Amino acid sequence: MEKGEIRLRKVIVHILDSTVGMPVLSDTLLDYGSDFGDFLREHIYKIETTDEKKTCRFHTEESEVYRLLQALVEGELTDEMFVEASQCMAKRLYEIMNKNIEIPQADFVVVLFEADGGKYLGLLKMDYRTSYTHQTQSDAFGNTNGIIKFRAILPTETQKLSEAAIISLSDFTVFLTEKKYEVNGTKTSYFSKLFLNCSGALSPKSQLSIVTRAIDTVQKKYFNEGEQFEVQMETKQIIHEQLAETGGVDVPFVLDKVFREKEEYKEEVQEKLEKYKMGADVRIEPQSEHTTRKFEKQHLTTDTGVEIKIPMEQYRDGEHIEFITNPDGSISILIKNVGHISAK
Repeated sequence: MEKGEIRLRKVIVHILDSTVGMPVLSDTLLDYGSDFGDFLREHIYKIETTDEKKTCRFHTEESEVYRLLQALVEGELTDEMFVEASQCMAKRLYEIMNKNIEIPQADFVVVLFEADGGKYLGLLKMDYRTSYTHQTQSDAFGNTNGIIKFRAILPTETQKLSEAAIISLSDFTVFLTEKKYEVNGTKTSYFSKLFLNCSGALSPKSQLSIVTRAIDTVQKKYFNEGEQFEVQMETKQIIHEQLAETGGVDVPFVLDKVFREKEEYKEEVQEKLEKYKMGADVRIEPQSEHTTRKFEKQHLTTDTGVEIKIPMEQYRDGEHIEFITNPDGSISILIKNVGHISAK
């Protein structure tokens, strides 16, 4: 989905502020201009392209949102039907928010749009942020300008939304980003579990984090401290090469390269992955540079507090840096062939 191909069709906004005591529902569609349209397209595009996005399916027997969407699709998607469905969703979300004070107050924007030849519904929960603005008061003596704290500022185009969903109206696939909040004393993904009633696979970012943590845990269990340093760097290099060559991470391939003939080590990693319902043949395909960027450099920290960042290409070629194991077991790092050094 390209940002320029997102064509907005209907937009409505509802105010979900618990201090008001009830949701402030709009009865009419929002007449959006080009600036606000670009603002919405930017947020929709962020959801579609983030590696924090989960792909989910509705629990159709339990989901009120699913039933509302089904009625919309089976109808003619008139303005009246769209407004009514969005109000029902806003009321349901407000009920959940009002019972759980840790969930932030927000504006709830519902967007019907077209892209890639299909119709989609965007549910954008725009949490309020506190900022300052000016205020002018006039009296008989003239104007007085002041600064006031304003608590209902919406996220900017560059800020990501904590909870949002893009729903395909052709097959009801849900593309979702969310954050956990405390519900009845337990951190819960309320947006998917309580509001949408959907579930699905972990996001690519979460999957990659789980895989690297599982490998690291097994390495720390079976390798001594000196060996851990080398195998951890080698693991990062293997993942970096996979991403560069194929655009993804083939987990079985990585495990074969990292542990080679150590079948029992591979099996232990796979057991840890199964706890997260990740099969042995899982392949992870991140889209965002933010996710893959950490594999582009080796970030080393010594016990003396020295930090070194090494571009992966220089780490591999061996011409610019060398690791030397001393007789006493300590490690020396030799940086070679440096033409210029600058301080920052």
